[in-house]
Amino acid sequence: MKNNKNTHKIKNKTNKNIKKQKISIQKKSLNTENIIPTKNLKIILLIVFFILFMLICRLFYLQIIDGPYLSSLASKTHTTSETINSKRGNIYDSTGASLAISEAVDTVSINPAKIKAKKDADTPALKEKVAKALSDIFELDYNDTLAKVNSSASSVNIVKKVEEDKIDKLKSWMKENNVNIGINIDEDSKRYYPYGNLASQVIGSCGTDSQGQSGIEYSYDSILRGVSGNLITSIGASKTEIPNSEQSFIPAENGYNLTLTLDIHIQRLVEKYLQEAVEEHSCSNGGNAIVMNPQTGEILAMASYPTYDLNSPRTPTSFYADNWDSLSSKEQYDRIFQMWKVRSVSETYEPGSVFKLITAAVALEENKATTDKPGDFRCDGAETIYDATIRCWYNQAPYFSSHGYESLREALMDSCNPSFMQLSKRIGAETLYKYYDAFGLFDKTGVGLSGEESGIFFDLNKVGPVELATMSFGQRFKITPLQMCNAICAIANNGNLLQPKIVKSMTNTDTGEVTNFDTKIVRKVLSSETAEKMKSMMESVVTGGTGKRAQVEGYTIGGKSGTSEPIASDKKAGYTTSFAAISPIENTQVVVLVTLYNPTGNSHQGGQTAAPVVAKILKETLPYLGIEPNN
Repeated sequence: MKNNKNTHKIKNKTNKNIKKQKISIQKKSLNTENIIPTKNLKIILLIVFFILFMLICRLFYLQIIDGPYLSSLASKTHTTSETINSKRGNIYDSTGASLAISEAVDTVSINPAKIKAKKDADTPALKEKVAKALSDIFELDYNDTLAKVNSSASSVNIVKKVEEDKIDKLKSWMKENNVNIGINIDEDSKRYYPYGNLASQVIGSCGTDSQGQSGIEYSYDSILRGVSGNLITSIGASKTEIPNSEQSFIPAENGYNLTLTLDIHIQRLVEKYLQEAVEEHSCSNGGNAIVMNPQTGEILAMASYPTYDLNSPRTPTSFYADNWDSLSSKEQYDRIFQMWKVRSVSETYEPGSVFKLITAAVALEENKATTDKPGDFRCDGAETIYDATIRCWYNQAPYFSSHGYESLREALMDSCNPSFMQLSKRIGAETLYKYYDAFGLFDKTGVGLSGEESGIFFDLNKVGPVELATMSFGQRFKITPLQMCNAICAIANNGNLLQPKIVKSMTNTDTGEVTNFDTKIVRKVLSSETAEKMKSMMESVVTGGTGKRAQVEGYTIGGKSGTSEPIASDKKAGYTTSFAAISPIENTQVVVLVTLYNPTGNSHQGGQTAAPVVAKILKETLPYLGIEPNN
């Protein structure tokens, strides 16, 4: 019994130990189960927070940084934009004659996605049919046209600026073949120049995109062109317009009309007589002429010869067509560009003895000479300066003589180089340069034509005695014909230098508002007394000097001839002859400058070649302007 009791106690003790161990194990198990979920939860939360952070960053990038771009992309994806062309402004002369106008034409475009048959299987055949019709009517390459018809673009241009007869053919084909959508015929305009060659370099022309490429058309392109409008339409997934959807419409702003200072009547007669002179004297480099009103700065005519047809601006005239087919593309382009140039502003030349007017005016203004002091200068046929002997034109064939003693008036009448070399020495280079600047010879005139050049002179510190001597009679420096003409206008206008003007006004074609370009006085260059003395001496040149051939019966004319010799390094350029004139002497209203390049005929003197051209121009221009005979 005792053993049984002990055994029972041992069992009970063992059972208690086992229970304790189980309880302990259970507690550990419970603790372990609690620990593991807590760790997992932290990891999961970290992952969730990381994902949320990345999503927030992505949303920030898409909304804030990339938002505008994506919005634009989405807009493009769901809208189509159609440009509404503005109408280019017209160009008129001062009398109201149309020099450049825009004629109504049409532009043909297609919406490839809209060109489809009732059955999808028939669409490819229809597109081929459309491509064939378009290529036949408008003389286009079939494969290129078919590629456009099959394009995925919402809109494709087929041909621009089409004449009415071809549009009628297209409309007939569309009606016969029941093609009502997908082919668009939009109103457009094409530039047309009613007078063809007249004032071609000044007016300029437009390219196929209706943008100016030369002359006024180029210089005032932003004013003439206007601003295109826009029509934005919503489209669906099939790239067709969504019915009843909102449209955004921005109307086009048409370009301004320009009225030039040119007078078509004067321009026509100037071009006529300039061409006659170029042909008569075999001027291998052509010529140009300018007619101005010195009281307003208005350019009444600006001509170059040869001209070209503004309606075919890339077709070379006979003057530029020599060996055309053998030229490279660049050489052809260079010739066309040369043909387009307004030479009166974009090319410089040595003005020759016409420039003696400036030297004489400076001398009078600075009291370095008077008009009629006897024997003030002496011409022995040549002037030797250092090692350079510069001869007077009168000491060459066929005369081989000299002018002897002369006053300033006589020196100007005879166009005596030695006398003016002596005069420039009295004045000095620094003073001459001060007046060159005052006359605007160092700067562009600001006339508003593209490609304008300014004068090319020696630096003042490099002007030695020889340079000073040659500058006195207009050689070894270069200016533009317009600079020369405008300087003479200052003399004719009581010493006031004006800014030359080619555009008189512009008109807003939408409102009718007119903006006038007023006369601009740049500065006072000479006193009125000096200007009057100069005009008197210029009259003497025409009545008894080298300008006799510029006389016009019934009118007082003043003028000066000019001839510049080619420099040794450029003998091919030949002589440049010119003549400048003013009329009438009192209350001068017209200034003319005619320049001929490399006359290869019987004479290379300005008084022989250019003066008669000036006389012909004045003979018709003065009465046309209502200027009564006064002599």
